[in-house]
Amino acid sequence: MILGSGSDVGKSIMVAGLCRIFRQEGIRVAPFKAQNMALNSFITPEGGEMGRAQVVQAQAAGLIPHVDMNPVLLKPSSEVGSQVIVQGRVYGNFSARDYYRLKPRLMRQVMASYRRLSRSYDLIVLEGAGSAVELNLKKNDLVNFNMARKAGAAVLLVADIDRGGVFAATIGAFHLLTPSERRMLRGFIINKFRGDAALFEEGVTIIERRTKRPVLGVVPYVGDLALPEEDSVALSRKRLAGTWEEDGGLRIGVVRLPHISNYTDFDPLEQEPGVDLRYVDHRDELSGLDLLILPGTKNTISDLLYLKETGLFRRIQAYAESGGRLAGICGGYQMLGQEVRDPLGVEGDPRAEAGLGLLPVVTTLAGAKTTTQVQARAPGRRDCGVLSAYEIHMGVTETHGEGQPAFEIISRNGQPLKVADGWVSPNRRVWGAYLHGLFDNDGFRRVFLQELRQTRPGMDTTAPATSYENFQEAQLDRLAELLRRHLDMGQIKAMIQT
Repeated sequence: MILGSGSDVGKSIMVAGLCRIFRQEGIRVAPFKAQNMALNSFITPEGGEMGRAQVVQAQAAGLIPHVDMNPVLLKPSSEVGSQVIVQGRVYGNFSARDYYRLKPRLMRQVMASYRRLSRSYDLIVLEGAGSAVELNLKKNDLVNFNMARKAGAAVLLVADIDRGGVFAATIGAFHLLTPSERRMLRGFIINKFRGDAALFEEGVTIIERRTKRPVLGVVPYVGDLALPEEDSVALSRKRLAGTWEEDGGLRIGVVRLPHISNYTDFDPLEQEPGVDLRYVDHRDELSGLDLLILPGTKNTISDLLYLKETGLFRRIQAYAESGGRLAGICGGYQMLGQEVRDPLGVEGDPRAEAGLGLLPVVTTLAGAKTTTQVQARAPGRRDCGVLSAYEIHMGVTETHGEGQPAFEIISRNGQPLKVADGWVSPNRRVWGAYLHGLFDNDGFRRVFLQELRQTRPGMDTTAPATSYENFQEAQLDRLAELLRRHLDMGQIKAMIQT
């Protein structure tokens, strides 16, 4: 089990790398995280919702993602509350206080998922959440040492040296552990080291002497390793608007909403040659963008109010009026419409809020959540082929004006059907849809970017054909090689065997 000295120290990436190493060595390995908090999620082939990090880890292990790999997912909907998803389905909305009381009742489902995985695979690599030594949260712990104890797992603690305080994060954490937790803790991994690792040899000695536990590796900081991330902290590392590249490439802005979700939708665009993608807010200039994207959000009305309060609402409208091009995904699609209605109080008090009015659609939020994998076609873009995508939304959107559907869904969760999704304005400058993962489709991404380039006079419309799946696989292989070089895999394997 990989635990951490805090959030965003590299637990998820360590699990992914270890899963890839063991898979390469012919071991049937699977990831597991009992409880995850994330707004970037994924829909499995069965229609279950799970955290994005476990999807990446499943890919590293060569597996199809399954909700048993992440039986409890928390999707924050406010500063004090979250939607709780258990084994892929919505369990309810709870305040932090109420969820803390609920935790003991969820352990049965967590252990059922873990046992199913452990019966199917040779090795499970477990991941903790946040800091493993939060003393006030240990009583009803689902995901850290309590889970390690139930699984009988050897524990490695990851600390991020780049943020400073690595001795407090390791030695301090060790001295806050109970005697039984210390027995489970078998060693430390120091992550994100910059510079010459030989300069930290004395630091390794200090940690080992004071804890009587080995440091199993000092992993260097790698700034260009590009794998999907889900932690909201990771969004701060995304490229923010400022000075745009002057190489003549496409400029794409993604509105950084307070409750932004599934921003991994745009990772394929971020890695595309000739595309400069940045995250923008009310402080940034919109003119000069080739495309402005409104992403998904866990709270559509609240984020609509943010746009209005900051003045970004009117500036987006002005950008559209001046000929700008916009795309909306899921909640962003809802915002592009005329109105968002919440008569049942799905996102808070019952209310309605005027949208941007850039598409002739009206959305009514509903209590039932749509979670499906779909196959779809893009009308007018035959070269794209059949698209794979997924839906995660709580709302029904109806059309009340001119334009045409953006996509045609031809199957949901493997069941054939024909239904329209999304809408395109008559001038084709604005479109929105509920489909996540669109840009993962190489054919659609290539055609879409070519169309954008054609709107810029004098821009070369040719671009290399890229495979995002191959890119991700190469990144996972690169991660595995990095860990092989810098971790003592011999000691780690010996811990697993014992």
